[in-house]
Amino acid sequence: MTVSVSERLTLAARPLDRQVASLSALAIVLVLIDAALPTPLPGVKPGLANIVTLLALYRLGFAAAVWVSLLRVLGAALLMGSMLTPGFFLSLAGALASLMLLAPASRLPRRLFGPVSLSLIAAYGHIGGQLLLARLWLIPSDGILYFVPAFALAALITGTVNGLLAARLLWRWPSTPH
Repeated sequence: MTVSVSERLTLAARPLDRQVASLSALAIVLVLIDAALPTPLPGVKPGLANIVTLLALYRLGFAAAVWVSLLRVLGAALLMGSMLTPGFFLSLAGALASLMLLAPASRLPRRLFGPVSLSLIAAYGHIGGQLLLARLWLIPSDGILYFVPAFALAALITGTVNGLLAARLLWRWPSTPH
């Protein structure tokens, strides 16, 4: 079978694909804003893009949240020129750890575990994944454990604030079938 040069392959984007792409783009913009903000401690960022992951989780499902999170990590690394650097791998480790905790947590009763609870779980997972990778790869010393209280406090603050913002946005963004 031969394919002529004049034949074109056309891929149709479903509405869900467009929503994931839009949310991923928004998350990438928020990562760029995060990167521009001054921080009290190296590595501590507001994690504004995690709000978008929560929106995707609530409105589009877990698979969409995975796509948004991973596309955010890849897109931001490409735009910031950090692809395959330690920062990229730390970001990826945080995103993967966060998603691994969100998978079972997202099945918990919503009346008891809302956006703030899930945001806190994600924030602690994110920092835990980053610290674990840093301990195993970048700083192979138990000295890194001295940073755990500061990072845990940062996760508590940013997780709470981001969860409250996500809850507010979810209240304003009507649920649509996908």
